[in-house]
Amino acid sequence: MSTKPLKLAVIVGSVREGRFAPVVARWFAELVRAHGAFEVDVIDLADHPLPLALPPVPPAVDPNLPRPAAMADLTRRLAAADAFVVLTPEYNRSFPASLKAAIDWHYTEWQAKPIGFVGYSGGSGGVLAMEQLKQVFGELHAHPVRNGVSFPRYYLLFDGEGELKEPEQPGSAAKVMLDELSWWASALSTARRERPYAGLS
Repeated sequence: MSTKPLKLAVIVGSVREGRFAPVVARWFAELVRAHGAFEVDVIDLADHPLPLALPPVPPAVDPNLPRPAAMADLTRRLAAADAFVVLTPEYNRSFPASLKAAIDWHYTEWQAKPIGFVGYSGGSGGVLAMEQLKQVFGELHAHPVRNGVSFPRYYLLFDGEGELKEPEQPGSAAKVMLDELSWWASALSTARRERPYAGLS
């Protein structure tokens, strides 16, 4: 039996100026490392220029489509992951275009892998964005897990040093999600090795 650690890619979905996402990402990455089930790779989309315009034949139709050279590192890291956590703000009741571009430029990288979500916003805590993302990833043959982490009025929850004022509840929610991701990542990783996924429906 392989003892190779499971790889969790934490995707930071906001690229806007003045974004709060790095604060939440830093908090979550520390929790992942303490949890111990995953080797964590934080992928900040701000470091990966993504064209919003897809080619005439999108990756969902032709998974072997050549991508821009600047996207190679992002593609490699997504393909290497056994599971994902998407960290998303909520803009106008949805998720940012940068995140949709990263999703749409890829296809097989998501297949038969579990995905969890961490959301933040002023009112809903990113719940609306996370629910929409579950539908998107379901279409791409990924497995969105049930549990997630939400930060409503996030600007009141963290102090000036980027630390949570009351970390117990979000920390507990994150552990539940990571436990769920760990189970699914292990099961699906074994399944992909034994029977390569071919877009079964």
